[in-house]
Amino acid sequence: MIIIAGSLTLNPAKRADALAVAAPLMTATHQEDGCIEYVMYADPNDDTKIGIFERWESEDALKAHFASPHMAEFQGKVGDFEVSAMDVTRYDATARDSLI
Repeated sequence: MIIIAGSLTLNPAKRADALAVAAPLMTATHQEDGCIEYVMYADPNDDTKIGIFERWESEDALKAHFASPHMAEFQGKVGDFEVSAMDVTRYDATARDSLI
């Protein structure tokens, strides 16, 4: 499993717009083969941050996502949100232990 986690730092006045653009991206991504989880969310404690969390079954699934039209459309709009920083990390998980 591949896990992507991180955040975007953006102009807080653009956060609602960014989330509105992220909504159709999330809807389309949830339909992709190999997508286990995909969410972008407003950080409730920092109005400059949008969190990112993704889980993918395989490298091929993640590559297909990055090549998808909905991802290209989203990436074309990211500049509109005055992103000042990105902190996104990929993790390759080889084991899974339930905490509950």
